[in-house]
Parts: sequence; structure tokens; C-alpha cells
Amino acid sequence: MRRSEATEAVLEAKQAKNLSFSGIADELGTDRVWTTAALLGQHPFDDGTATRLRTLLDLPEEAVAALSEIPTRGSLDRLPPTDPTLYRLYEVLQVYGPALKELIHEDFGDGIMSAITFRADVQRVDAEEGPRVQITLDGKFLPYKW
Repeated sequence: MRRSEATEAVLEAKQAKNLSFSGIADELGTDRVWTTAALLGQHPFDDGTATRLRTLLDLPEEAVAALSEIPTRGSLDRLPPTDPTLYRLYEVLQVYGPALKELIHEDFGDGIMSAITFRADVQRVDAEEGPRVQITLDGKFLPYKW
């Protein structure tokens, strides 16, 4: 089974069992953002978690090996993205990316925010004007070394 086939099987089983990404993460005892990305094929599961996922979703046995493979990461096949939510995130980086970069350099020096040693979170924040989306990106600072 290829990783793309395992991802497709996961998404079909998720829908058939009427499960949410957050619910699956709760069942596995894993972070919901990381788990959602992994379920979409962006991270490998360790063998134990892949086995628990197989049981939870009634996946074929060969899915465990596929879900444990190190994937080729990246999911934006088209830039700019055409999905409205992804486009808005892309737009946020176009508008605020240069300012965020300058402020990182101002506060930390010459370096980058790691996307490897990284955490992300999405929260709903209820406000008087309506619900707001709060996205937190938390990456280790890695200085450039020459």
C-alpha cells in the first residue's frame, strides 16, 4: 500500500465512522494539529500509533507500514492555492510575512523559526463581533552559523 492510498483509506474510514480529526487525536493521545497533518500524509506515525489507528479505523494491516513511512512533505500543488481558507493563509504570509521576518531578526538576530522543532495550534475565540480564529505558530529559533 502506498502512503497516498493509506491517506485515502484513513479519510474514508474517518467519514464512514463519523469521527472528527480532534476525536481521532484524543483517541490516540496525540496533538490534534500534528495528528491532522499526519492523517493527511504530512508526518509519519510511529508503529504503535499506526497500529492503534489501524484498529480505531478498521484499516487493512498493510496500512500500518504505509502510515509509518517518512512522507514527502508539502501539500500545495498550486500557488497561489485555490481553496479559500488556504488562500487566506497564503495572503496573510504575503502581507505580514515580511514584517514577521523583520521582527524575528530584530528580536532574535540572524536566523529562522524552525518548522521541524515546531508546534501549531488552532483555537476558536468567541468575541462580541463573532467567532475568531486564533492560530499559534511556535517554532524554535535557529541562528545562522557561519
